[in-house]
Amino acid sequence: MGRISFSCLFPASWHFSLSSQVLPRLLVPSLRQLLFIGLVICVIGLLYLLLVAGKGHTSWIRRENRFHRHLARVTDVDATDTSNPNLNYGLVVDCGSSGSRVFVYCWPRHNGNPHELLDIRQMRDQHRKPVVMKIKPGISELAKTPEKASDYIYPLLSFAAQHIPKNKHQETPLYILCTAGMRILPESQQEALLEDLRTDIPVHFNFLFSDSHVEVISGKQEGVYAWIGINFVLGRFNHVHNDGDAVVEVHVPGNDQQEALMRKRTAGVLDMGGVSTQIAYEVPKTEEVAKNLLAEFNLGCDVHRTEHVYRVYVSTFLGFGGNAARQRYEEILIRDAASRNKLLGQRVGQTAESPILDPCLPIDLQDEIGTSTQRLYLRGTGDFDQCRQILQPFLNRTNDTQTSLSGIYQPAIDYSNSQFYGFSEFYYCTEDVLRMGGDYNASKYAQAAKGYCATQWKTLKERFDSGLYASHADVHRLKYQCFKSAWMHEVLHSGFSFPTSYKNLKTALLVYDKEVQWTLGAILYRTRFLPLRDIQQESLKGTHSHWRHSFSFVNNHYLFLACFFIVLLSIMLYLLRLRRIHRHTVQSYTPSSAPWLEQGLGSPTLPINL
Repeated sequence: MGRISFSCLFPASWHFSLSSQVLPRLLVPSLRQLLFIGLVICVIGLLYLLLVAGKGHTSWIRRENRFHRHLARVTDVDATDTSNPNLNYGLVVDCGSSGSRVFVYCWPRHNGNPHELLDIRQMRDQHRKPVVMKIKPGISELAKTPEKASDYIYPLLSFAAQHIPKNKHQETPLYILCTAGMRILPESQQEALLEDLRTDIPVHFNFLFSDSHVEVISGKQEGVYAWIGINFVLGRFNHVHNDGDAVVEVHVPGNDQQEALMRKRTAGVLDMGGVSTQIAYEVPKTEEVAKNLLAEFNLGCDVHRTEHVYRVYVSTFLGFGGNAARQRYEEILIRDAASRNKLLGQRVGQTAESPILDPCLPIDLQDEIGTSTQRLYLRGTGDFDQCRQILQPFLNRTNDTQTSLSGIYQPAIDYSNSQFYGFSEFYYCTEDVLRMGGDYNASKYAQAAKGYCATQWKTLKERFDSGLYASHADVHRLKYQCFKSAWMHEVLHSGFSFPTSYKNLKTALLVYDKEVQWTLGAILYRTRFLPLRDIQQESLKGTHSHWRHSFSFVNNHYLFLACFFIVLLSIMLYLLRLRRIHRHTVQSYTPSSAPWLEQGLGSPTLPINL
């Protein structure tokens, strides 16, 4: 009873026995010492709970959100599980000028959190390909036969209906949105086409469709939808930001009495097509002058919440696309050549032997422009800087401050805290030939463009035949790359006034390896109130959901602390037992009555009376 033994069988068998009388004082502390040690350890545990565990909880949530965002990008390329009953669907038909396309989108049930948006993504078939179908020509070609509009759109809707579970058709919203081709038609012809769609589609399909679901949208609406789609894919509407995320101070419209909101910085969009150029970006602070030029909207499902209220400037410039600018440029060349030849009695440009020198074409490139009755011959001189100077008047700039192309007002851009993505011609000009797509550097771009323009056409053609340029680059791109490089440079830096030192422009064709259509922004905006029905259902499970979330946190931190205190309590109880053993031994035996204890001999036989 007065002896404490320690033994171990692994890795080697050994046994050690020690008397409690010779134990150090540390192993048999007093009750005060035990209480003091326990108090200190409890304080350390509480500090851990407040500092480490609290921080860990926050970082755990951030890591979980970041994981799910990354997971969403990965699983977005997987085939859509149509057997999932909690999956919802939506259709958007883009009726463009050259054709119409149907896009099928899907999203899981909303989690009931009013701060979050629907997780909409493009539906993919069993081969992991996006569910998209396109037909030609554009619906505007039916202007004189509007009664054929529903027959025209039928193949698209039939294709979509085959991919969506039949029991989901009735709750699947369908939107038919018409763009540039329909805008140029007289309003009477537009309405005739739309009315045929409103009347016949509900007869043949059971989608969630009303009269307001089919319309001709403006260029401003299209630009806003494109801006929404790109920023949604980039994750800029998720306001749980990490330490490395760029933020911006936002003055929410109609929220003047409250403090400014700090949220993730959104990305601006630059898009140069063949005919037009468009710019769209968020205006974080109120500007009275530009209010009528801004689009203010709430992406959230609750109109009383302002965290998803955005103020976006969008402007579209017809005639400022790459091909349209070249056409305007050639018309000026033809007009000026005719006037000069008539005045001086010359025939410059009317034969291949006496061509007009064009600094916007590569060196020695021969080109013909104009009609058969007014043909003009050109020969390139490849002078990038001179080409830029010639193109300056085509921007239609004015002397007014804060204006861009054609003197249109442009709200101030905080170039020190902003980011832009350049699509279409902004990407083609930097990547197809110059191979500089991605992060834009004005000086390197200008140097590369200058070198391309100054290269002999024969050499450029040899490089093209050798496959040194992008796979989708063609001879037309080679011929007009010099012009378009200069035009893009001038639109960006002289038209939109971006400084040449600006480093936050990325030229891109895809975002996260996928093409982002404005239709994604359209369905995200038009279905923004759908989460309300899920929020009402989820509110009944709020307490249970909170308990489950808390329990997961217990598993990570509180459970560890509980185990720690159990072990601590066991140690304290063991030390108290040692203390009682020591006291009992001292009281029961003396040195004279137990000499065997000092000598380490065996215990004497004690008499026992029965």
